[in-house]
Amino acid sequence: MLGHWWQRWRAGREAAAAQRRAIPDLLWRRTLKRFAFLPRPDTEDEATLRHMTSLFLDRKEFQGVHGLTVTDDMAVAIAAQACLPVLRLGLERYDGFVGIVVHPGQAVARREVADDDGIVHEYDEVLSGEAVTGGPVMLSWRDVRSAGAKAAQGYNVVIHEFAHVLDMADGLADGVPLLPPHMARAEWEAVLLREFEDFAQRIHAEEPTALDPYAAHAPEEFFAVASEAFFVSPESLLSEHPDFYTLLVNFYRQDPARLSPNAAPS
Repeated sequence: MLGHWWQRWRAGREAAAAQRRAIPDLLWRRTLKRFAFLPRPDTEDEATLRHMTSLFLDRKEFQGVHGLTVTDDMAVAIAAQACLPVLRLGLERYDGFVGIVVHPGQAVARREVADDDGIVHEYDEVLSGEAVTGGPVMLSWRDVRSAGAKAAQGYNVVIHEFAHVLDMADGLADGVPLLPPHMARAEWEAVLLREFEDFAQRIHAEEPTALDPYAAHAPEEFFAVASEAFFVSPESLLSEHPDFYTLLVNFYRQDPARLSPNAAPS
């Protein structure tokens, strides 16, 4: 009895939130056209994504910096791309943070690192995005805006940073998100480390790769970069990393290569 009441209350709350942050038809169609890797119009996935995007907009707080004003177009573009990875996992995966900070372009962050002798060195790092435990998520609007044009390159800053959010759900950035019961952590780690090490060797040998070389920095970056390609250029990831592609299919419960316009007929 209590369980049914809770479900009805939650459904009613979500319906009110979706209505409160309803996305106008013209704006939604424009978003789907600009970012062709999003679900095709008039499909069940597209309807689910639209509903989830409205809920995301209702739950998160957007802040533009350096004179940038976050418009409805910008907020919907970010929210739709952020919701794509959790289309089957649920928006609750993002409950650990609220804020999204949007820069006009890339940001410069001051970093400190200690060497083996304990001496601290400072340096500047140029960032297109950044996710930290507990938020906020930082994004470069210039990179978000170009996501449609750069999809063929497997590049998507929103998906990259929100993959980090999924990864850090247990407090660790290690390339291992919270896995469903049917997926064994040991198997995930074995495949991740093998694929990461093979990729790093190819980068060291200066071989061409479908994934951005940044994936060779660490296992957590390999997971985030592979997640970008999984959603926006799935054929390239499937071709070069079929085992990791299968791992991501089982985790995200989506198979973008199968739905791609370039997919071979079954």
